[in-house]
Amino acid sequence: MRQSRRCGVACLAAGLIAAYLSSQCFAQSVGLPAPRLLTTMPMGGEAGTTVDVTISGELLEDSTALLFSHSGITAVAKTDAEGAVIANQFTVTISEDCPLGVHDARVLTPYGVSTARAFSVGHLKEIVQTETSTTIDSAVELPINSVCNAYANERNINHYRIHVEKGQRIIVDCSSAGIDSKLTPVLIIADSQGNDLVAQRRGDYIDFTAPTSANYLVKVHDLTFRGGPFFFFRLRVEELEEGGLPEATPRTQAVGEFSWPPDGLAEQASSQEAEPNDSLTQPQRITIPCDISGSFYPAADVDRFEFVAKKGQTWWVEVASERLGRPTNASVLVQRVVATEETADSQVAFVDVAELADIDSPIKRSSNFYTYDGPPYNAGSSDVLGKFEVPEDGTYHLQLVDLFGGTRSDERNKYRLVIRQAQPDFAVVTWAMHMELRNGDRNALSKPVALRPGTTIPFEVIAIRRDGFDGPIDIRLDDLPDGVRADGLRIPAGQSRGHLLITAMPDAPVGNTVATFTGEAEVDGRKITRQGRIASLAWPIKDHSSEVPSPRLMADIPVSVGEAEISPLVLAPKSDDVLEVKAGEKITVPVVHLRAGEFSGASMLMKTMGTGFESNPTFDLTIADDVTNVELDLAKLKTPPGDYAIAFYGGAVAKYASKQTPDKPVDTVDLFVSQPIAIRVLAGDPQ
Repeated sequence: MRQSRRCGVACLAAGLIAAYLSSQCFAQSVGLPAPRLLTTMPMGGEAGTTVDVTISGELLEDSTALLFSHSGITAVAKTDAEGAVIANQFTVTISEDCPLGVHDARVLTPYGVSTARAFSVGHLKEIVQTETSTTIDSAVELPINSVCNAYANERNINHYRIHVEKGQRIIVDCSSAGIDSKLTPVLIIADSQGNDLVAQRRGDYIDFTAPTSANYLVKVHDLTFRGGPFFFFRLRVEELEEGGLPEATPRTQAVGEFSWPPDGLAEQASSQEAEPNDSLTQPQRITIPCDISGSFYPAADVDRFEFVAKKGQTWWVEVASERLGRPTNASVLVQRVVATEETADSQVAFVDVAELADIDSPIKRSSNFYTYDGPPYNAGSSDVLGKFEVPEDGTYHLQLVDLFGGTRSDERNKYRLVIRQAQPDFAVVTWAMHMELRNGDRNALSKPVALRPGTTIPFEVIAIRRDGFDGPIDIRLDDLPDGVRADGLRIPAGQSRGHLLITAMPDAPVGNTVATFTGEAEVDGRKITRQGRIASLAWPIKDHSSEVPSPRLMADIPVSVGEAEISPLVLAPKSDDVLEVKAGEKITVPVVHLRAGEFSGASMLMKTMGTGFESNPTFDLTIADDVTNVELDLAKLKTPPGDYAIAFYGGAVAKYASKQTPDKPVDTVDLFVSQPIAIRVLAGDPQ
């Protein structure tokens, strides 16, 4: 291993980050505090090296380990000359065979495992900027084929000096949103005097060939000149051969990418798009089923494919491009080729058969991200998944375009086109259940699965159903810490939404594991299991009216039980036995209250979650009582016979006192969820 290279002479001002976090992050009135990793510096490293990493965040006091989603990255706490641990500093070792790209880093704290922050592994030399470069004279020297880790300064521009030979081609790229940064980068290449030569304001790279051998400046700033430790970036300057295609910028995955690829799809397509195929008279002839790799290139590209199909066949069409990380919007038009009356020109007509576009989100999501009328997660995509039925034997055309591609000419806008007969399947994703709490705050959505003993955290589970599959899907979460249980509430047949309840029992010991999330279903008489993904917000949202959420998929699912605190209120069924009731009758469910804290307000308005019971009327739960008896009227609910798992939930204002300020409790509203209640509905008596 070799130690990663440093740039500059002064150490990064840890006090600046601490002050920034104090003013921006710790004032919480919504959601009980949770450990959150907010920054690492640097944000990555070169494979085969060691690098010193400084972290910052919320509730990270007395943290004991820095964890990574890939075993090829390990960390040990730094110590001073006397062997004492230095708070929030770690030495990270990246193995030579660690996969390049973005991984997740987390911190183990007394409150459990923190939220994730992206950590990149690359193949170029790494530099950490340790002093400001807001003037030309203070520009940081960057060698070609290196990556600089830095953050933007508020109302200022970062300057970097590079030397490029005449005719040398370089790529200058600034990773930001794809590594969880709040930065919207503006990237500029200027001459040595600071005169701008080329600018990129859309978050893309600059492809630059030097007209003369000289020193050039690279400028970086936020689009609206925001700055601070949360506006970090990785600036890559890399030489590229003439005619070469730049490497994709490493990034996290958007939520909608959970549904790609279909199970069993080969890593590489079996055939390639072949130009010219952009006119009605020059389509690319293919045989279906097929798996084709192509690109929306050049601008306004139209790819046409011709095939023969037989009447009565049903074919499913799936296109991935946005789910490959590209800013595209695929659209498919299937047409039947019909011969007209014979003329000298042998004309044909084209009759529309099907038009296929977006994969809609299975549930209503937040309409504009500022309005709290649904979760800020989009399980859908602007890719294509749909079917067409063949009306007659004959020849057909499939036209594929990018609705965003009218003026863009980017070879990187790849797609994968799959035409197949039905292969019923599904994909599942989960996220913390959205809720409306005081101030519309979304803090709870960015919490890790860090459980206080006695706590239940509810998750929504969403399914994308593929090729007509409409059967029930059973949800599981396995490999949990001792004392933690997960109750997967079945996604019913024909529906796309369910719940997953994760509960730490009141006596659960301290522990952490990486859980396995799966969906199980029966398809065509065989049982299939599909591994699911979890999504979260990259940042807690303090003010929903001024900040757009930044959801993404996480690399893994750590589940932990902390030792610092227990839940201020535990709601549990009086018995763990399955409650039995006949369809059409009533049942009373006793819910026991175990209080470990004080509350502002005497009662909570409670709702019911769980298939077959969600229309149960709301009810008041008096917090000071020892038991609440909840009546369920199955005649009104019309719940059919079967096995069910339900839970009750509602918001309450707890008087939360931290370990640091035990005499100064703060009113903190949070969601309190009962432990799962098992109910078996039996067939009613015949009429």
